[in-house]
Amino acid sequence: MAETVAVPLWAFVLGVLVIAWTVVARLLVPGVRWVMRRRLRTVVDELNTRLQFQISAFKLTRRQALIDRLVADAGVLAAVDEEALRTGQPRNALLARVDRIAREIVPSFNAYAYFRVANFLARRITHLLYRIRLGFADDEGLAAIDPGATVVFVMNHRSNADYLIVAFMAARRTALSYAVGEWAKVWPIQTLVRSLGAYFVRRNSRDALYRRVLARYVQMATQSGVVQAVYPEGGLSRDGHLRPMKLGLISYMVSAFDPVGPRDLVFVPVGINYDRVIEDRTLLRELDPDCGEPSAGLVAETLVRAVVSHLGLMLRRRWYRLGYAVVNFGSPISMRAYCKERGLDFQDMAKPTRMKQVALLGDRIQDAIAATIPAVPVAVVSAVFVTNSDRALSMLEIKSMAQGLIVRLERRGAYVHVARSDRDYAVSVGLRMLVLRHFVTVERGLYRACPSELEILRYYANSIGHFLEGSAHTTTSEQTDG
Repeated sequence: MAETVAVPLWAFVLGVLVIAWTVVARLLVPGVRWVMRRRLRTVVDELNTRLQFQISAFKLTRRQALIDRLVADAGVLAAVDEEALRTGQPRNALLARVDRIAREIVPSFNAYAYFRVANFLARRITHLLYRIRLGFADDEGLAAIDPGATVVFVMNHRSNADYLIVAFMAARRTALSYAVGEWAKVWPIQTLVRSLGAYFVRRNSRDALYRRVLARYVQMATQSGVVQAVYPEGGLSRDGHLRPMKLGLISYMVSAFDPVGPRDLVFVPVGINYDRVIEDRTLLRELDPDCGEPSAGLVAETLVRAVVSHLGLMLRRRWYRLGYAVVNFGSPISMRAYCKERGLDFQDMAKPTRMKQVALLGDRIQDAIAATIPAVPVAVVSAVFVTNSDRALSMLEIKSMAQGLIVRLERRGAYVHVARSDRDYAVSVGLRMLVLRHFVTVERGLYRACPSELEILRYYANSIGHFLEGSAHTTTSEQTDG
C-alpha cells in the first residue's frame, strides 16, 4: 500500500522556500522586532534620565501610525474638501495624494541609530575635520526652560556640516529633529535621514494641499513636545551674510500655539562659524549668473584636488585640519512670555495680521541668531585684509589691526573665539590658514591680499560684518503662511 510519490524538483524547492518564508515571516521577524523594540525602549529610558529635553512619545510612535493620524487629521481633511471644491478633483484621489505626501514627510526615528551610530560618526567625522569648540551657552537660561516645553533650536546656515556639528554639540541635551530639503531624498540617504528623526520639506512649494499637510505635521510634532532644529534662512549663505528669513515652519509652529496652554514653545538661537567652510567656492560660484551648474566631472575633479592637497599638507606636517568650528547657544525666547508681553494670541488672528506678527517675531529671532554668531580667527583676519586690500602689511600691522578689531567686536557684544586665550596666537592661526589657502601672499616679510581671492576673503569677513555695521542684521524678512 505504501507507494512512492514522485515530486518534481521545482515543486520541492518551491515548497521548501514557502516553508522557510513562513518561518521567517511568522517567527523570526516578529521575534527580532520584539527584541529590537525592547532594546530601543531600554536605550530611550536610559537616555531620558540624563537628557535635559527628553525624547517625546510622539517621536517614538511607529511611522505608519503617524501617517494614519496625519491623513485623518481634521485640518488635513478640511484642506482636502477645499481642494476638491476648488479643482473638481475626486475626494478619493486627493486623499491618495495626501497619503503620498504624508509618507514623504513623516520620519521614522530610531534612538539607537541616532545616539549610538550617528552620534558616534558625527563625533569622529567632525573632529577629523575641525577643532570644534563651544564658545558660550546661556546655561542658566537653558536650565530654566520648563521640562514640558517644546524647544526649537533656530540657527544660521553656513555649511552642510552644520547638521553634524550642531547635532553632536546638542546630543548631551536632546535629540534634534531637522527639516531636510529634497537633496536628501535619494536611497540610501533618505532612509538614514528618516531614522535620525528628520522630516523632508519641499523648498518653495506652491502646492496648497502639500503646505497644509506639512503645516499639520509640524504643528502635531510641536504640540507633542518634539525638539526641533530649524534654519530660518532656508538655505546656505552664499555671500557670508545672513540670508533673508523664510518663516514658513516658524509660522506653522506659532499659529497653533496656545499662550495659556500647558506647553510652552521656546526658541533657542544658535550661532555657528568656521575658519573654513567646505563648500565656500561652490557657494560663491552660485552668485555668478554666468556660471552654470557644475558638471559631475568638475565636482569630482575639485574633490580629488582637495584630497590631494590635504594629503600633501599632511605629509609635510602642515595640515591643521580645517581650522576652528565654533558653536554658541544664546538666550531662549519663550513664546509664552513673548505673547504675554505683547498681548498676542496667534491662534485668533486673521491671516494678514498673523503674517505681520510672525514677521516681527522673525526679526526678533534673526537678531538673536546674529548676536550669537561667533567671530573665528579666519573671519577676523579676513576682515583686516578686506579693509586693506590695496596694501602690503607687516606681521606687526596685521596683529595690531586684528586685535583692535577684536576689541571693537567685543564692545558690540560679539563672542570672539580667542584660541588658547591668546590673541596673538589666534591672529597667527587665522593668518596661517589664509596663507595656506593662497588667499594671502607673502613677499619679503609683507602680506598682501591676493586680488583674485578678494571675493572669498569678503565671504569670511561678512560672517561678522553685522557686528561692525552697527545693526543686528542687514537682511529682510520673508515668509510663507500655511
